[in-house]
Amino acid sequence: MLPTLLGVTVVVFFVMAFSPGGVGASLLNAEGGLRPEERRMMQAYYTARYGLDKPRIVQYLNWLNHVSPVGLKAKGEGFPNAWPVGFKAPDLGEAFSTHRKVSSMIAEALPITLLLELLSLPLVYSISIWTGIRGARSRGKFADVSLGFVLIGLYSLPSIWVGVLMIGFLSNVKYLHWFPTNGLHDLMSDSMTFLPTTMHGHFERGWLLDTAWHLCLPVICLSYNSFAFLSRLQRGALLESLNQDYVRTARAKGLSERVVIYRHAFRNSLMPMITVAASILPGLIGGSVVIESIFGIHGMGKLTVDAVFSRDREVLMAVTLIASLLQLFGNLISDLTYAVADPRVSYVD
Repeated sequence: MLPTLLGVTVVVFFVMAFSPGGVGASLLNAEGGLRPEERRMMQAYYTARYGLDKPRIVQYLNWLNHVSPVGLKAKGEGFPNAWPVGFKAPDLGEAFSTHRKVSSMIAEALPITLLLELLSLPLVYSISIWTGIRGARSRGKFADVSLGFVLIGLYSLPSIWVGVLMIGFLSNVKYLHWFPTNGLHDLMSDSMTFLPTTMHGHFERGWLLDTAWHLCLPVICLSYNSFAFLSRLQRGALLESLNQDYVRTARAKGLSERVVIYRHAFRNSLMPMITVAASILPGLIGGSVVIESIFGIHGMGKLTVDAVFSRDREVLMAVTLIASLLQLFGNLISDLTYAVADPRVSYVD
């Protein structure tokens, strides 16, 4: 895991470092309208502040030391406090473009993305598993064919197009106007009660219901595209399990079809789903760039895109580091879960 993590951070860091113009150019472009002498002074300031005049390998090692929990530190800090090397608090640095702590920016954007993803994932997996089992049980019949047709059709619809249509028809005052156009809260949400209530004979939806109302369209738009892939994956895995000898033996014993599927075949068909689930953790951090942009949600996806366009090295490296760690831990968890789902898998000799 450690060599992989270092390799990912090295690639991302040096791609940014060798990009035309570098970090300083993007910061100067954001200033705009500077005279030549002011531009030189500003460039010298950014170079001195962020160490852009040092060799790129030195810049990378400095960044690595800052984000690492073990490394060089000032005396009196960390443990042991009298040593120049030891344990210390990781520091994700300061954003080039906003001059804010990267950790505080992530702390603001991460809960929003987690809320979207944690609402979407149970919906996606529950529907996908149910439709996959239904398709496998009625293989080749009308239910299987119709489910496959609908799910492939949903998979073929780009989310950017569906999101725009949802806003244009479901949120437009000229049409249905069932949902708000963007954001997570109403402008007056701060003055709302937490739960729905009735005041002066009028229904007040409250902060919680208002948030759920704003989340409906983003969650639907974030979820529908995954149904087809996961459903077909579950269907294929279950069909393979149903053709195994132990399933034929269970049926020969007179067990009901429900017991055969859910107690014997379904558990062993979860292996591909567990493999796919390894990518869930980094997805929770990365968010959805398209969905967050369309619905005006300031989550991790929008934060990452803004960092790319502004070449904000500290923000992009922090997001890359966190997403890579979660991907590696997701792979580790999926490997360990194999042994739980399938008794034939064991890591003990």
